[in-house]
Amino acid sequence: MTEAAMKDPVEGSRMVSSGDVTGTAVYSTEGDHVGDIDHLMIDKESGRIAYAVMSFGGFLGIGADEVPVPWNALHYDTRQGGYVTGITQSQLEERPRQDRDWQRDRAWEEQYHSHFGAPFYWV
Repeated sequence: MTEAAMKDPVEGSRMVSSGDVTGTAVYSTEGDHVGDIDHLMIDKESGRIAYAVMSFGGFLGIGADEVPVPWNALHYDTRQGGYVTGITQSQLEERPRQDRDWQRDRAWEEQYHSHFGAPFYWV
């Protein structure tokens, strides 16, 4: 049984539990492991998933960086058993930094999504 099938007991289903997304690997389009999804951020008003907070870097979880990645910049690849993104390492490193109130600032979100070349989740 593939790792994806173990995480998704109804293989081929269009739905996935948020619990199954947590810990799922994220790969570059070249197949390199970029990081892992730590948790999801859901827009309260629309109910749409806005971001997958991805942890990357560090060693054994120490010193890892957590970065909100626009959810629509990821797609699930059954062959990889994880999510694939075209976001590059340099985009992650050079991203607009978020402060404590980033979740309330639409202008910051617009800049952030534009930086990653991702469509806005709220439109």
